[in-house]
Amino acid sequence: MNIYKINDIGELINGNSYVGRGIVIGKSRDAKKCAIAYFIMGRSANSRNRVFTEKDGTVFTEPFDASKVEDPSLIIYAALRTYENKLIVTNGDQTDTVYEGLKAGLSFSDSLTSREFEPDAPNLTPRISGMATFADGNFTYEMSILKSADAEGTACNRYTFSYPSLAGLGHFIHTYVCDGNPIPTFQGEPERVAIPDDIDEFTNKIWENLDTDNKISLYVRYIDLTDGTTDCRMINKNK
Repeated sequence: MNIYKINDIGELINGNSYVGRGIVIGKSRDAKKCAIAYFIMGRSANSRNRVFTEKDGTVFTEPFDASKVEDPSLIIYAALRTYENKLIVTNGDQTDTVYEGLKAGLSFSDSLTSREFEPDAPNLTPRISGMATFADGNFTYEMSILKSADAEGTACNRYTFSYPSLAGLGHFIHTYVCDGNPIPTFQGEPERVAIPDDIDEFTNKIWENLDTDNKISLYVRYIDLTDGTTDCRMINKNK
């Protein structure tokens, strides 16, 4: 087993009907850009009734058809926002928890100590989060997963992973291993994936390999490490 293998993200997700929500953070092969990706999937009508929108650099999930919203509590949130030299991306309203924690002087992991997995038994969906910190023309990044310690949800296990940014390498964390009932939660460390130089290549690689029936939306942002300019792609199945 090669623990340093860098996977093709398309191969990791192709043929898997339900990896849930996913976050990727890494550095382009030419070492010039930070790459951030976030996607959502859904099985229920309530989950599928969503789109991504972007306002002033913050990415939100919003209802596609507001008249059909059943329960907005776990599906409507700010998915990506910035604070000073940091970019936060998560699969729930813990984006705001981290944002407010940073404002109060807390670290990424300390900000998340007030949160746990989602209250959606029997799945007990993990909360996944990531944050890139930019300085001196480079960046580091962290990833977190908060998941149930048992099938009953009696306690929360907390894992934080910290990474230097290396050219061509990213890390991919997602909520589920695959479909099921209940749905099995993500296991182990974030997966090592290749980050190409071209944002369209990366965007298409993810979108085209996500399950056609269950994929909902994808957002990708490349940040130039020299001047901070951004290039973004957003795909919504609901149009």
